Amino acid sequence: MKVLVIGGDGYCGWATALHLSNRGYEVGILDNLVRRHWDQQLCIDTLTPIAPIHQRIQRWKDLTGKSIDLYVGDINDYSFLLDSLLEFEPEAIVHFGEQRSAPFSMIDREHAVLTQVNNVVGTLNILYAMREHFPDCHLVKLGTMGEYGTPNIDIEEGYITIEHNGRKDTLPYPKQPGSFYHLSKVHDSHNIHFACKIWGLRATDLNQGVVYGVLTDETGMDEMLINRLDYDGVFGTALNRFCIQAAIGHPLTVYGKGGQTRAFLDIRDTVRCVELAIATPAEAGQFRVFNQFTEMFSVKDLALMVKKAGNAVGLDVDIQNLENPRVEMENHYFNAKNTNLLDLGLQPHFLSDSLLDSLLNFAMKYKGRVDKNEILPKVSWRNPGSAKMTK
Repeated sequence: MKVLVIGGDGYCGWATALHLSNRGYEVGILDNLVRRHWDQQLCIDTLTPIAPIHQRIQRWKDLTGKSIDLYVGDINDYSFLLDSLLEFEPEAIVHFGEQRSAPFSMIDREHAVLTQVNNVVGTLNILYAMREHFPDCHLVKLGTMGEYGTPNIDIEEGYITIEHNGRKDTLPYPKQPGSFYHLSKVHDSHNIHFACKIWGLRATDLNQGVVYGVLTDETGMDEMLINRLDYDGVFGTALNRFCIQAAIGHPLTVYGKGGQTRAFLDIRDTVRCVELAIATPAEAGQFRVFNQFTEMFSVKDLALMVKKAGNAVGLDVDIQNLENPRVEMENHYFNAKNTNLLDLGLQPHFLSDSLLDSLLNFAMKYKGRVDKNEILPKVSWRNPGSAKMTK
């Protein structure tokens, strides 16, 4: 099967592209490489040294004999998108190609607008291209568990059956997103659902939890294939950030009370979930939703786990509760369903002492690349534009 990975130079996209290639899929990567540009703009860098995309792809071919086609350009440019799709002729499109940071979207008006235009327009362009030229292609779209928010009821997988005034219906699950980034994902979900309904397209929305880890079977084959690992206050996510902070002796930065509970998964499970979705496509006209995570943790519990793991390898790890820069509940009910992918055969990698030990050792190996000025959060939800994000 021919699979085009949009956003294939990013954290999830690169690991997924290599995994699918290794599993025998014919893979193409389409990416505008803007994430590298945003790093330069914000004066931040990944912990790991990332080779240029052409060198990464060539190294993959040298090691495995497998080729990955590359299309460098922006899906907001419809002509470029259409030309690329017509040349590659995908049977499935995996869409990671969006601005994926909540803090980035909350920096100021410009970053909020950039996020929503980039994400929503790009997805609309893909939908129109599919309708016009690839109506049988399967869209596998990366959503986020953050679309749901933290409701005081169980979170179902995309839909909920309700009874009201004696009548019953199954409806899209209510959304309570917590940033302009998360709102862009909600808009995407609505647009894709609508396109499936009116045009008979087929799509799977993967509402993914917070991803941790850096190594997959493929990205661990060679240092030039290594994945990015973000630790800064804009793109860094909780567990990865904590491990890097522990490695350099910085207190673990827990926002507020730390009771915020979220869904998490290992990046090895991310790539496997995408493969499972591709292998069992949605029906024509079907908008499928899978909640893509394996475990749920509070931020405070994650920090305690990293502290324990750090102590075990001789690190002195402290935890620091910071004033929360976000507007969110810090103590709440959170119970989400995730049976669809398990039913398709996902065998989860649960967070373990050995995984934490591996991640800590990885962070210690590259700790000389850490810019300590970029660890603390600078973006305030309540005061957009208050942070000086460039030097």
